[in-house]
Parts: sequence; structure tokens; C-alpha cells
Amino acid sequence: MKYKEHFLLDTETAKDFVRERTDFFGTADRLEACEIGDGNINYVFRVSDPDSGRSLVVKQADRLLRSSGRPLDLHRSRIEAEILKEEGRLAPGFVPVIYDYCEEMCAVTMEDISAYKNLRRELLNGKRFPRLAEDITTFMVETLLPTTDLILDRHEKKKRVQLFTNIELCDITEDLVFTEPYWDYKGRNILFPGEEAFVERTLYRDEELHGEVGMLRDGFMNHAQALLHGDLHSGSIFINEEGLKVIDPEFAFYGPIGYDAGNVIGNLFFAWANALCTRPHDAEFLAWIEETIKAVWDLFAEKLCRRYEELVTFPLYTAEGFKKQYLADILADTAGYAGTEMIRRTVGDSKVAEVTSVTEPDVRRRMDEMLITAGVKLIKGRRDFRTGAEIAGVLQG
Repeated sequence: MKYKEHFLLDTETAKDFVRERTDFFGTADRLEACEIGDGNINYVFRVSDPDSGRSLVVKQADRLLRSSGRPLDLHRSRIEAEILKEEGRLAPGFVPVIYDYCEEMCAVTMEDISAYKNLRRELLNGKRFPRLAEDITTFMVETLLPTTDLILDRHEKKKRVQLFTNIELCDITEDLVFTEPYWDYKGRNILFPGEEAFVERTLYRDEELHGEVGMLRDGFMNHAQALLHGDLHSGSIFINEEGLKVIDPEFAFYGPIGYDAGNVIGNLFFAWANALCTRPHDAEFLAWIEETIKAVWDLFAEKLCRRYEELVTFPLYTAEGFKKQYLADILADTAGYAGTEMIRRTVGDSKVAEVTSVTEPDVRRRMDEMLITAGVKLIKGRRDFRTGAEIAGVLQG
């Protein structure tokens, strides 16, 4: 074998790698390659045949963080390849097709999804996608519920928990999402000037909030409920008028179902808050994004209940009391984790474009306070929400 140990590909060696590992391009005489990644921990190459127009993507994990040179665990690459295969089996068409995984090179070769656009950027530009709520809720229900041991053989599930143990990337989440926004012990939070007193009062000194976040943190760390994407924000969803593709599941692990669902809802709130503060007269987009948030909650709850009734057969789990509490806990988690996502992207050091693109001081402070206040409401009241309308009401209520 030519690729027996890890080295970083470049635009030339990526072409040779693809020829060696796949027959995707057949006997094509010439291939072209370019690097398309903009992340900090991977290299991504698009390799194409200019004559046939066919193309694919190679995503390779690096041993070092690009920005700081800090060592990284390469096991995340295998996790990403395995979960994409599993999600492709459970929800065909919603993730890129995997053509090859090379463990030695920590490289996944997959379908090129350049026909789809980054959802975060599209929403920032005021684009509307009528199928978004329908498609993303189908993806979540079809990939999450079947990976629980309500349905999966319990021995197989325990093996999967081992395979998808993702210590390093979960550690990042445990700090950036569930610790530093409420206790800035590493001094990494980035506050917009003039927000210091508000954040101190609302996040750093609220002991009731700390107790609720502590419970959510504990659930994230210890409730190995289902195989999660682990980073299901709007930048990991690519979309067009025909449908969507979910990418970048390298944070995948076994955790609480509501974490993925909450990330989706929390990131839709960013698009809504940004439009409210910067494009208040864009009535069509504002109405659509509000209805989409409501629909994501309502459809997720409806589809989850329906698939539960279709798939779960173990007598103790079909008991009405168990089912009702199980589903209620997922929805409570969904609301709570939506809140933690909104708060951490607003005050933490890993922000989103909907926040950072707003630079006019009064507008930015108003938007940040709106998002933080809504996030706190979602966390503290997470057990009380029943409908999408109630969830949407936290932003302007």
C-alpha cells in the first residue's frame, strides 16, 4: 500500500490519492484539485475531472491545530467517516455519500455537495427555504431515535458508545458551551464593549441559572442516549431548493438527543435576531424565520412521537408513562440546549457571523442582550414549553 502512514496532502498528492484509493474517475487523463477548506483542524480538497465534470471531496484530519499547533487526536476522522456512513444508511440523501475512508491517512473521500449552499450564509442574505423545517426534522428523527437502545440491541449500542467516544472534541464543548459563558475561568470570553455589566449580572452571578446549566452540562457528559452529530449548527447544513445535506459531524458522540435539536433551533434564532435588528422591514423573511422555528419544534415533537410508536417494541418502553416522560425530557433538553448555544455564541470566543457582522454599537448591544435574555428563558423554563409558538415567544416576549 502506498499510503501506510499519515502525511498531509496537497493539491498534487490529493489527485494521486484519489486515483489510488477509488475508481471514481475511471481512466480520466487529467484531474484538477483545489483546497476549499476554511477550518482550523482539517484540510479539504475538491478533485475534479474537467472533461466529464465529475468531482469529489477529500477531507483530511491534521495532527495539529492550524492556529496554535496544539496536538489533536486523529480518531475524530474515523468517527466522522463512521457516522456519515450510519446517517447515510438511516437517512439516505441527507448526508454526503462516502466513497472511501483511509485510516492511515485519516482521510474521508466523499460526494461533492457544491450544488448546495451554506445555510448560515444564505439566511444572513435573507434567503428563504420552504422545506427547511420539514427536512431537518426528518433528518434528526431518522438518525437519532434508531441509535438509542430503545431500538438498537443493547450490546451493539454499548459497542457504539465505545467507538464514538470523542474525548477531545467533547472536552471543547464542555468548556466552550457549558462552562466559560457562565464562569470565564480561562479569560476567553469576548464581550462587546458596554455589555460587561449586563453579562456579569445575567450570566456570571445568577446562581439559579448556574444550577440549570450544571444539569444540562451533566446530561451532555453522562447521558449516552443517541448517536449525535454533535455540532449541528447552520454552518453544518448545506441547502438548496431541492433539499439539504448535513456535513462535518466530527464532534459526533453518544449524548442527549436534545443537544442536536437544540443546536438547530438556537442557530435559527441567530438568523431571526440578526434580521430583527438589521433588516426590520424585511417582513417576508421575518415571518418565515419565525414560522420555521415554530415548525422545527412542532414537527420534531410530532415526528419523534410517531417514529417512537412505530419503532419501539420493548414492553416496558411502550408503556404510556415511560414514553410520555422520555419524549418530554427530550423536548426539555432541546429548549435548554438551544439556550446554551445562543448564549455561548454571543459571549464566548467561538461566535457566529450573525453576531460579528453587526458592528453598530447600539444595534449590536440590543441584539446580544436579546439573544442572551432569550437563551436564559429557554434554559430556566425548558420543562414548561409545549409548542413552537411558546419557544418562538422567548425572543420578543
